Amino acid sequence: MFGNRVTLFKLLGFEVKLDSSWIVLAVLITWSLAKGIFPAYFEDMPAANYWVMGVAGALGLFLSIIFHELSHSLVARRFGIAMKGITLFIFGGVAEMSEEPPSAKAEFLTAIIGPVSSLIIAAAFYGLLQAGEAAGWPAAINGVLFYLVWVNVILALFNLLPAFPLDGGRVFRSVLWLWKKDLRWATMISSRVGSAFGVVFIALGLWEIIEGNFIGGLWQAMIGMFLRGAARSSYRQVLTRDALSGLRVSRFMTPDPVVIPPDITLQAFVEEYLYRTHHQIYPVVRGGELAGCLAVRSLKDVPRGEWPRRTVGELAAGCDAATVIGPDTEAMAALGVMNETGNSRLLVVDNGRLAGIVTLKDLMEVLALRMEMEGKRP
Repeated sequence: MFGNRVTLFKLLGFEVKLDSSWIVLAVLITWSLAKGIFPAYFEDMPAANYWVMGVAGALGLFLSIIFHELSHSLVARRFGIAMKGITLFIFGGVAEMSEEPPSAKAEFLTAIIGPVSSLIIAAAFYGLLQAGEAAGWPAAINGVLFYLVWVNVILALFNLLPAFPLDGGRVFRSVLWLWKKDLRWATMISSRVGSAFGVVFIALGLWEIIEGNFIGGLWQAMIGMFLRGAARSSYRQVLTRDALSGLRVSRFMTPDPVVIPPDITLQAFVEEYLYRTHHQIYPVVRGGELAGCLAVRSLKDVPRGEWPRRTVGELAAGCDAATVIGPDTEAMAALGVMNETGNSRLLVVDNGRLAGIVTLKDLMEVLALRMEMEGKRP
């Protein structure tokens, strides 16, 4: 879902990250406020005032979304749900959960707190607006407060739509889950509803474009495509968790992987191993013990003329958590490490000894086989 992200800060133990796509949203909001909304409601101000108000409004929305997602994260943590953090992106923000909620109750409370928090912050801005009007604050300040009241109300109402994976869609899923006691079925139904909402948004967006509102229509269509894609992806994730549940990597890892000794030269490594096997990272083994890892990308740090003299052991580095798992690691956890790090091959290490290697291809083959046997379709 996300591209380039930077960590802004930590808030109550949660990392707040900014996806590069958020810049697009910030620019669009600032521009629409400065050139459209504020001049229409607050006339005869200098142009510079509108731009300052636009920036303030965008920052206020930025903080409002963080508050909204933080509320999700705090309730999720209360129920023991592992959280990856909060990410702001082009369609707002998301509190990233590493796992599904443990119960329908946890799902309901984690989801409903989002719209509730938006209404709370809307009420807080409304109180400030009333105080500002009574005290005679400048129209620019009151104008920004007025915008932040209504944008948080709209944010709450939009999120209450039963369009999974929006908050309202998750509330809907929790009700279905409680009724049928079946998370997969509840996810299937709610994701279909969410996908249908996506189609409606796309159709409305196309109609707006035909009517001449290109920017508004394009934005609606993009939201529809996001909802449709996210709904389908969420259902596939539940199917994947079901299919891989209880499986440990020791059952399908490759037990005798390609390893390299630390005393061969880099030139020999390239000619005898890299050109034949084409992996991105190789385990370095000495006397049966894992001595380190050699990443192919590290070769660029050594001039080619030194390859015949330098050894693998000199260039190899320690194997970190991004490349090493234990034999009892569950398949879903291994897949999570691959998704998080981008590594498609993980070393399976048991008490310091290399037991095998598990690859993304291995996981996908097991997943396809399990889903076929159980008659599941994404």
